[in-house]
Amino acid sequence: MDINLEYVSRAKQGDAQSFAMLYDQVAKDLYRVALYTLGNPQDAEDVVSAAVMEAFENIGKLRKEDAFSAWMYRIVANMCKQKMREYYQRGEELTEENGGWDGYVWGDTREEYIEVRRAFLTMDEEDRMIVGMHVFGGYKTREIAQILAMNENTVRSREHRALQRMEKQLKGLR
Repeated sequence: MDINLEYVSRAKQGDAQSFAMLYDQVAKDLYRVALYTLGNPQDAEDVVSAAVMEAFENIGKLRKEDAFSAWMYRIVANMCKQKMREYYQRGEELTEENGGWDGYVWGDTREEYIEVRRAFLTMDEEDRMIVGMHVFGGYKTREIAQILAMNENTVRSREHRALQRMEKQLKGLR
């Protein structure tokens, strides 16, 4: 995804129209990542909306124009993590309405599903973004590397190690 750096520069100076153009460039991808992370369309929309508001209010603090996409993904990832914490803190059972198990995508049992989600959320922010973008969002390593301004080999190795840690964590539960 190629972000127009001129739009970023203008948005940093307070140009709302340029920010709107940037939003149009990333909105679908942000929503996809939020949806696959949360599993709930309404919560995904809420997270993306809140992330866009936060980004608009703070875009002046963005240091590098070429980091815009990665910055937006980080905001969305943090808000998804917050939303999942809300579910767990309320002791709310995960359902299809709030991002819960559907029996087809996530595993054989609701318990497996919840443990996979918890293990995913224990990853550090960058690893969670890499795994989420690849596994849930369908992005290729090259695309993730571009979005996060990382080397492709770094993306591959971080994803591999994160998935190994997650697998080990899940095996420990059995």
